[in-house]
Amino acid sequence: MPVSLPSLLVLHGPNLNLLGRREPQVYGVVTLAQIDAELATLAHSWGYRLTALQSNHEGVLVDAIQAASEDQSGILINAAAYTHTSVALRDALAAIAIPAVEVHLSNIYRRESFRHHSHLAPVVVGQISGFGEQSYYLGLQALVEHLKKGKPQN
Repeated sequence: MPVSLPSLLVLHGPNLNLLGRREPQVYGVVTLAQIDAELATLAHSWGYRLTALQSNHEGVLVDAIQAASEDQSGILINAAAYTHTSVALRDALAAIAIPAVEVHLSNIYRRESFRHHSHLAPVVVGQISGFGEQSYYLGLQALVEHLKKGKPQN
């Protein structure tokens, strides 16, 4: 009987489905499908399977976070604009007992002032921003290292 790999969830928030076409000077030219494929490859090489979900709807992301507590080892999340507005996503992450890492393609602290605040930051293990698609790969690596060390959620 084959051994099932532990699973990680990657959540992408609103408008990230437009990566590769949307403001390439800010977000780059790599597509979300390319990022997900590379994340899946990296996760597998580190002994994890990966599930990715993108939604423009806050409730879908909240539902995914809540469901993750049943079968996921950790969450990598780019909540995009919801980072700065969603108490619901913050509360969902705080309510589950699995670690999460927040990532952003752009450096949110070098952009408009309304982007400087993250509702998620206080309830995630850490945050990586400003490295384009590398933010995702670095975030995944940080999440896996955190899990391997068996550290508590926060």
